[in-house]
Amino acid sequence: MQTTELDTKVKFLRGFADKTRIQILETLTDEEKTVSQIVEKINGNQSNISQHLACLKGCGIIVGRQEGRYCYYSIRNDQVRELLTMFDVVLADVQNDVACCDSHIE
Repeated sequence: MQTTELDTKVKFLRGFADKTRIQILETLTDEEKTVSQIVEKINGNQSNISQHLACLKGCGIIVGRQEGRYCYYSIRNDQVRELLTMFDVVLADVQNDVACCDSHIE
């Protein structure tokens, strides 16, 4: 795999590597929402949520749709939705190992 391809893959995966971003994605799993709806759902701060939405959008994980003065965010496509489901399936199998993992290579 080329270095640029590997770097792109790492950037994409970092989009999922944050608790707030995962909360946002779980909120968007069933239907699109505005920033205000997301803030209310996860009890967050609008500025922080907006930054995370920009990250998720920049990584190609979500899309935004403008309607009047509101922007509605949603999961990009069924493949991303399936990937989120697959994370849960794999995590169910390895959760004990993950809970014991205290080393994080940066």
